[in-house]
Amino acid sequence: MSVKKVAVLPGDGVGNDVIEAAFIVLERLEPEIEYEWGDIGWEFWKTEGDALPKRTVELLKRTDACLFGAITSKPKEECEAELIPELKGKGLVYRSPIVRLRQMFDLYINYRPCKAYKNNPLIYREGIDLHVFRENTEGLYSGVEFHPLPDDLRTAMNSHSPNMAKFDSSPGEDIAVSCRIFTRGSCRRIVRAAFEFADDKGYKSVTVVEKPNVVRETSGLMVREARKVARDFPGIELWETNVDAMCMWLLKNPHDYSVLVTSNMFGDIVSDLCAQLVGGLGFAASGNRGDSYALFEPTHGSAPKYAGMYKVNPIAMLISTCLMLDYVGQKELAEALEKAISDVIAEGKYRTYDMGGTSTTLEVAKAVASRL
Repeated sequence: MSVKKVAVLPGDGVGNDVIEAAFIVLERLEPEIEYEWGDIGWEFWKTEGDALPKRTVELLKRTDACLFGAITSKPKEECEAELIPELKGKGLVYRSPIVRLRQMFDLYINYRPCKAYKNNPLIYREGIDLHVFRENTEGLYSGVEFHPLPDDLRTAMNSHSPNMAKFDSSPGEDIAVSCRIFTRGSCRRIVRAAFEFADDKGYKSVTVVEKPNVVRETSGLMVREARKVARDFPGIELWETNVDAMCMWLLKNPHDYSVLVTSNMFGDIVSDLCAQLVGGLGFAASGNRGDSYALFEPTHGSAPKYAGMYKVNPIAMLISTCLMLDYVGQKELAEALEKAISDVIAEGKYRTYDMGGTSTTLEVAKAVASRL
């Protein structure tokens, strides 16, 4: 097996803490991997005017995958205020590094497994096993936004939709527009990824989660393409739900569902709900995957107030590490690591504050490493 190269981007806040925890288990496992560490995050925005420096992009291009910690993002006014004096007033605009990476490397699959591990005191019910496939490059996170609303765009919108008449009395500076952009190809490939996963793992249904009765054009496109893709998988049922009803049914009947597929913002919301069913964001791992690259990260934020305290739960980062190992061809190590994680949770001796315990981030990681 050839040695794979993995970029390591700790990022901000507790991203550094959980990356340190990940390397406790990686040093025990000794996978066939070479690591390259890179710069990303809020400090580089403040001092360089770019939270994703070009040198980091070049680093990623020469690696096979990335292990990512966490990132800090703030509102527009705060971004400008925290720049060093030399960079203020230069017209610099903060853009989320993780969103940029997803688009730059076409990481169109955001895969989030949500599994209820035994003896986790935070799980909603035993036996929950959910897998969310979220389209990762389009929708409301595509970054096509306007404020104030340009006159030529307003004219074009008025000519295409009678509903724009409602806004005739509002001046352009009082209107902000965020575009929800779907393409047929992207709808098709995220749904196909979900069906291929279900087929490989033996799940009998895929649920497409949208809102076509109201958001007719974009959600409608996703649902129509899902129906076409489903024809290629006759042994797997396609279920269709509205996103609001899906949130209710996940709480009521979480065991009825297995593989969910949806668009960018709906997927962000639904996957956090699924995460809470199995213990919260401390257990929420994710893999951002494309056809030639992948980035793995916990879905929690940077939690600056806890940075360096080694207080946060590292399990999400450790499960993300499992996903990374599997991606780079270290399947047996990935399975061994997940079993060790499951064993430590089941034993209940090492628990971070969110689980009602007093163990540190690194103590939990060391407990997992000792099981390997």
